[in-house]
Amino acid sequence: MPTDLPRARQLEGLRTAMVALVRYADRAGQDAPVPTCPGWTVRDLVLHQGEAHRSTAAMLRGERAAEQHDPVAGDPLEWLRDGAIELVEALTRAPQEFWMRRACHQTTLHAVDALAAVFGRPPDPAETWIETDLAVDGIDELLTGFATRPTSRLRSDQESVLVVAPGDVPDWWLVRIGPRPAVATRGSGPRPDLPVCDWELDGPAVALYLALWDRSSRPMSWDRPPGPPGAGLTPAVHC
Repeated sequence: MPTDLPRARQLEGLRTAMVALVRYADRAGQDAPVPTCPGWTVRDLVLHQGEAHRSTAAMLRGERAAEQHDPVAGDPLEWLRDGAIELVEALTRAPQEFWMRRACHQTTLHAVDALAAVFGRPPDPAETWIETDLAVDGIDELLTGFATRPTSRLRSDQESVLVVAPGDVPDWWLVRIGPRPAVATRGSGPRPDLPVCDWELDGPAVALYLALWDRSSRPMSWDRPPGPPGAGLTPAVHC
């Protein structure tokens, strides 16, 4: 999954998301429910993200990740910050494009989850800090990466075509969906001339980014139609 974002921009996105995650988790409170991750509290969100940061950092160092634990003796948000610092240090010393991109978007989406916990609902795009270039990269990660994996639920009994075309950038994605894993193509400029398009998504890039990752009031998951017959857009890891 190649990315157009420079390494420095990815790290900036990761750091910005961490600041937002800590701020909104603190504002919502540890016991607040997370509307975008049903069944989770903010504490669950913090522990999940902290463990993810630590396990990725350990992997980048060539170490075995420590067993999961609950930092009940200390401040969960301090523990979360420490794990983020550990991850940034590991990414700086051993930069890997895939993991830098994944950490940036995973942390961004979970910061949106924390914001949803503050509001008690999924946030509107304008209520987030997310910029267009990062949103475009996150759309690409989902459509050309997660959606094309063998485990993806983006399937259809019939051959179908999905076009995702944000209105504020020249980028577009054509996704061919059928009984087998989807095949995605990214382009720029005029959209491809297709005789039939079963499903077309447009709108601002940030809105599509949140919707495709099920972090908005316009979700695109497999059990929330509309969509191509029998298809859905849930990523391999929902929360």
